[in-house]
Amino acid sequence: MPTVVENLAQRPAEDAAEVIDRLMAATADGMEAVNRLILSRSDSPVDMVPEVANHLLDAGGKRLRPMLTIAAAALFGTSDGNAVRFAAAVEFMHNATLLHDDVVDESDMRRGRPAARTIWGNQASVLVGDFLLGQAFLMMVESGDLGALEVLSRAAAVIAEGEVFQLAKAGDLSTTASDYEKIIHAKTATLFEAATEVGAMAGGAVPSARRALADYGRELGMAFQLVDDVLDYGGARGALGKNTGDDLREGKMTLPVILAIAACTDAERKTIQSALGNPDSGEDDLAAVLAIFARYGTLSETMAKAERHAEAARRALAEIPPSIERDILFSVPEFCTARAY
Repeated sequence: MPTVVENLAQRPAEDAAEVIDRLMAATADGMEAVNRLILSRSDSPVDMVPEVANHLLDAGGKRLRPMLTIAAAALFGTSDGNAVRFAAAVEFMHNATLLHDDVVDESDMRRGRPAARTIWGNQASVLVGDFLLGQAFLMMVESGDLGALEVLSRAAAVIAEGEVFQLAKAGDLSTTASDYEKIIHAKTATLFEAATEVGAMAGGAVPSARRALADYGRELGMAFQLVDDVLDYGGARGALGKNTGDDLREGKMTLPVILAIAACTDAERKTIQSALGNPDSGEDDLAAVLAIFARYGTLSETMAKAERHAEAARRALAEIPPSIERDILFSVPEFCTARAY
């Protein structure tokens, strides 16, 4: 007899945009409440706080993480009313890390517009990021759910550890694939995991279902970050494009670089090393690195790993009862990987 996953997998493949449209439609009512709460909690009598916060919050982005929280809660149908608070807290945590990351990475652009740090300065970006974290924790406390507070608080600590570990490994050619996996699990997958786990908790999931949604979020987050790291090099085909190669110029040891370093010749290693962490690396330098990636198939190997995590995310939903939300969540990993092609 076919398994639940096999039955779901027999559904016709959806366009990536269609998947997100279905997720947005299914979570529309909850996300309307989330957006109202985000707007109210980003307010402050200190004018610069909402200016900086809303510059990022209004800049676009699909708000995937809070949508996952709302969808995870809807799977179980016995909501305790906290899903909206948890989803808003997850989005505030995410945006706080973006404000902090742009300072650490000295980034000039975020979501197609100037990074907040380029307008208000590094100090304001860090401090408003701290404000958003404080508001996130306050909303968690207001929920009265100590278990969810523990999940999200632990996630905040692990995310910070992951960012520090990545910083310590910047430009380090001895970085291993195992190191990289620890970094992306901490800095990206942890928040996806927390988002779906607290959503399940808000929906009244039993412990086994809560674990399944946490597993789903973690594997989805791993796939998401692997694809992001491929996209930084122009996607699976390695096409040169706008903002391509930022990770290389920032010295980030992502999996395509790590795999290439492990396989390449000494001369090729020097080519990568000269571009890695060099803010002046241009298109010719990047093209030379991409040629090495193509020679050893490191972008396709990274995508294959992303696909394996996406499949693991789908398997995690096998024991969840059938519903529209379950089917949509099953398709989201496909959206994550399709972005690279």
